[in-house]
Amino acid sequence: METTQEQFALARSAKKSINTASTALKNQALEAMASQLLKATEAILAANQIDMEAARGKISEVMLDRLFLDQERIAGMAQGIRALIDLPDPIGEVLDTEVLENGLEIQKVRVAMGVIGIIYESRPNVTSDAAALAIKSGNAVVLRTGKDAFHSAQAIVTALKVGLEEAGLNPDLLQLIQDTSRASSLAMMKAKGYLDLLIPRGGAGLIQAVVENAIVPVIETGTGIVHVYVDKEADFQKALAIVENAKISRPSVCNAMEVLLVDQAIASDFLPLVKERLVDERERSVELRLDKDAQAIISGTAAQEQDFDTEFLDYILAVKVVDGVEEAVDHIEAHSTHHSDAIVTENPDTAAYFTKQVDSAAVYVNASTRFTDGGQFGLGCEMGISTQKLHARGPMGLREMTSYKYIVSGNGQVR
Repeated sequence: METTQEQFALARSAKKSINTASTALKNQALEAMASQLLKATEAILAANQIDMEAARGKISEVMLDRLFLDQERIAGMAQGIRALIDLPDPIGEVLDTEVLENGLEIQKVRVAMGVIGIIYESRPNVTSDAAALAIKSGNAVVLRTGKDAFHSAQAIVTALKVGLEEAGLNPDLLQLIQDTSRASSLAMMKAKGYLDLLIPRGGAGLIQAVVENAIVPVIETGTGIVHVYVDKEADFQKALAIVENAKISRPSVCNAMEVLLVDQAIASDFLPLVKERLVDERERSVELRLDKDAQAIISGTAAQEQDFDTEFLDYILAVKVVDGVEEAVDHIEAHSTHHSDAIVTENPDTAAYFTKQVDSAAVYVNASTRFTDGGQFGLGCEMGISTQKLHARGPMGLREMTSYKYIVSGNGQVR
């Protein structure tokens, strides 16, 4: 078994085979990867069962759901790979052309990053998404999953490597780090000269550790303290559907709502409907953590200050009553992780104020925050949701996995 450092070197030495590959070859590889993934369904499910048994009792039921694979989810992973085949290849795209007075032609051309590193936690589907995005965008990729999902990821990567080799690409351009200790994460953060970019996908602790320790360039993907503000001029039926979807369609993901803000003008009418929808009518009810004004209207747990700064990733929702859109925006500014935030209102001026003032990667009007997703945005799949502003922001698809260079053509010009 190779050491972590040897795996970095293997990816680096194999990168040229993919950095310069044709669109046809990359698409052929993606089709072979999807096909091999489906062929390996039985082996992947067996590996996932090992991970599930080891994790049961150690992580919450909601987090177990993130780890769990079945035939349908594996089919979805294969579909995500195939979705990239139909998307335009970003590599070689001419972004800008200019001819100077001296006759030099300067072209700004999109190129691959080189080798991308991904550190992620217990979501096996990230393994195939990241590998597929890297291949289509012309990059080698080094994956480092958490120990909870290691057997699942290993089985997935084994299948994907067979697909790469079948298509005639060097399988070494896809690496899954075998060491699941913290040492390998730190090694990736310090892998200058091997990794051109590092992307952490996981909880606040992981992302903070990478930001503080990495000496390779990092794109910070965000924890999602996601807000939905229901304005006094909201359509209640729209609002209830959005609140329900944003909170409970999949609570364990970063685009799920964690904080509900309600205009005080409608709170006494709207909050009982929320309780009815999320608590009373559900077998798996949501725990409502209420500020004092909300407590005066419905029953629930008294909210603590930290509840408005917590990514629960569970059936828990912090609820606050606010005095209009200005206070809602101020609260979001103070507590948001700048991932996804939404307003429900029928007033276009209020909506315009909200979208202008809220500084998040995705800002919604009358729609669920659960749409912040590469697949939903038409990007095929995603490498993560960037909450920073340099290089990439929001769902990161193919273009966000690239850089550019200048190609300067002359006819003997000297300076």
